[in-house]
Amino acid sequence: MKIFCIGRNYGAHALELKNEIPTEPVVFMKPANALLTDNKPFYYPNITKDLHYECEIVLRICKNGKAIQEKFASKYYDAITVGIDFTARDLQEQQKKKGLPWEIAKAFDQSAVIGKWIPITEEEKKNNIQFSLLKNNELVQNGHTNDVIFNFDKIISYVSQYFSLNMGDIIYTGTPEGVGPVAIGDKLLAKIGDEELLHFEIK
Repeated sequence: MKIFCIGRNYGAHALELKNEIPTEPVVFMKPANALLTDNKPFYYPNITKDLHYECEIVLRICKNGKAIQEKFASKYYDAITVGIDFTARDLQEQQKKKGLPWEIAKAFDQSAVIGKWIPITEEEKKNNIQFSLLKNNELVQNGHTNDVIFNFDKIISYVSQYFSLNMGDIIYTGTPEGVGPVAIGDKLLAKIGDEELLHFEIK
């Protein structure tokens, strides 16, 4: 199982972090032991003092493929959920200043949290999904996939040019604006529409 992530896929989020708007998808990966499921608590890692949430729509790959044409890409995913791409922002900034990869800031244990999978409709595959994140019952992110720079089919086609996609792989599709820090004791709750799919505590 592979975990792919797309960075800077919402223009407003790229700008809030003072990044350029990409002309192609920005792809990075997380290892399997980054995955955290079943609403288990997340334990604040001692590697960072500035840990940020990034709420995203996550796709589940249902069919093996390589070099997939964009017009066929919708056949390769069958379910969605919400996830948190945890980011050690202080480490990320240090790495970026040195021109080095971000993995130590993005791919640490339990940094890829996912909620309950639900089937995706044909309408939702056309990028018609509203999702949100609440921190301690306060709305902090409110995203809509109409606002992405690269839609789901473009992402799948692009990633599959470089990596084979296999059943069970997952793709984080990018976060909207409103990312911010978490602290021990915070409770996060994420939804697609009005359906709660993820809730957990920072410990």
